[in-house]
Amino acid sequence: MKDVLKNVMYAGIGAAFLTRDKLEELGKTLTDKGCLSVDEGKAFVDDLLKKSEAAKGNLEQWIGRKVEERLKTCRCVNADEIDELRRRVSELEAALGRTQDCRQESCGTAAEAKG
Repeated sequence: MKDVLKNVMYAGIGAAFLTRDKLEELGKTLTDKGCLSVDEGKAFVDDLLKKSEAAKGNLEQWIGRKVEERLKTCRCVNADEIDELRRRVSELEAALGRTQDCRQESCGTAAEAKG
């Protein structure tokens, strides 16, 4: 599922880069047709690129929030939760090992006392 969500995000980013090319092409077309001077064309493209970058950033944030929301509803665990569970298992294994060691020592002492 994460791969699908990554692909969606990459597609959005790819669309923003495609937009950059298209904006530059549009600016050149408007300059070539005399609708804008060269300086106006550059300013036009720069302004639209800034807006495009802002929109791309907003899109990435929105997608990130939606991915997080979806992962929570799917009851998927994240890397931090897995690390926490591993830590707890290690602690439990260590505690269990100490308990077994104590029992073995107690059994050995009790057996020696009987014998």
